[in-house]
Amino acid sequence: MKKLLVSIAVAGLCTLPLAGQAAAYKEVTVSNGGSVTGTVNFKGKDQPPKVYSITKDNDVCGTGKRSIDYVRVANGKLLDTVVYLDKVKQGKPFPADLSDGKINQKGCEFKPFLQVMKNGSKVAAINQDPVLHNIHTYEIIGRTKKTVFNVSQPEPGTVTKTVKLKRGVAMKVECDAHDFMHGFVFVAKSPYFARVAEDGSFKIDNVPAGKYTVKVWHGTLKGDKAKVEVAAGGTAKVDFNIKK
Repeated sequence: MKKLLVSIAVAGLCTLPLAGQAAAYKEVTVSNGGSVTGTVNFKGKDQPPKVYSITKDNDVCGTGKRSIDYVRVANGKLLDTVVYLDKVKQGKPFPADLSDGKINQKGCEFKPFLQVMKNGSKVAAINQDPVLHNIHTYEIIGRTKKTVFNVSQPEPGTVTKTVKLKRGVAMKVECDAHDFMHGFVFVAKSPYFARVAEDGSFKIDNVPAGKYTVKVWHGTLKGDKAKVEVAAGGTAKVDFNIKK
């Protein structure tokens, strides 16, 4: 009987949530929500794009060199950047068009260079080229990268994978067959994010009243964060300065 009780107790523990495991985001009705607005500025000397040699499959990939501007700056504003509220447990619904992602491979380039998808949904890796691509995605965790999926696509077609990041908020996308193919996917864990506009501005709306940590994500630069308090129906403004 004693052994039986111990077994039942252990089984009960196994049904409890794992320590540190984040609860799923809950969609609820938000009344009199506020917003978070601001700009993302770039401080420092803008560096030139990185140049790669196109060394194979030239009839499809092209010839010569390819430039990738990892740090895209316009009028002192940092583009290709996402601002988001960290660890939001509930709030407005995800946008209807933000479910599954698509990574197109055409002309030996990832298109778009930066896209956004919902965490826990599917991403379609689409090979539109008549050459071998090997799409390799990595969860970005600080300065380290952890493989999410690694798929060989020897001919045109589509491979679909579910993406569920635990620690990071974005993936780096590479092609193991072509070292000049690079891209990024921001993986949203809540709908409270905004991709920075071409003028450097952002707006996150329909935010429940409360205190939040606002974070800035960029594919290659160290981000930033700030604390804000959003009043019901009000606007919290915060600007960020990202350095090279």
